[in-house]
Amino acid sequence: MAEIKDPENTILMELKGGTVVIELLPAVAPKHTERMKELARSGQYDNVAFHRVIDGFMAQTGDVEHANMEKDYNPRRAGTGGSELPDLPAEFSKLPHDRGTLGAARSMNPNSANSQFFINFKDNHFLNGQYTVYGRVISGMEHVDAITRGEPPANPDRMISVKVAADA
Repeated sequence: MAEIKDPENTILMELKGGTVVIELLPAVAPKHTERMKELARSGQYDNVAFHRVIDGFMAQTGDVEHANMEKDYNPRRAGTGGSELPDLPAEFSKLPHDRGTLGAARSMNPNSANSQFFINFKDNHFLNGQYTVYGRVISGMEHVDAITRGEPPANPDRMISVKVAADA
């Protein structure tokens, strides 16, 4: 596992293959960073499906409303919900959507990100300046690469648990 420099701004995401360590970027996207930590600390990301996984592009998850595979999972609605918290304003930056970066999923409205996010499988620079980048995988990308593909996948993988490293 990677060396964790800032446990308060590091996420430990448990997937079927092992732990993914994500460095959050509070200096770049403070509101998105805080939201991810808040949802992780309340356990809302635990057991949430990867509902949209496109080979060569990205893996999307984080629908805490419709995609919890242990509670009210609805594959038809997975990807349409968010949390009970208000939507976030865009925090666009010059950071590119490189392989392993975390991007905030949203509707057509740039200020509609809530709980959903995606992890880029490859450099997706066509997304630059259009979606907030607020973290990067620093260890365990091989586990992200192994997530079952599909829109939605027939048997989706899930985030088994998501914790802030400072709390683990």
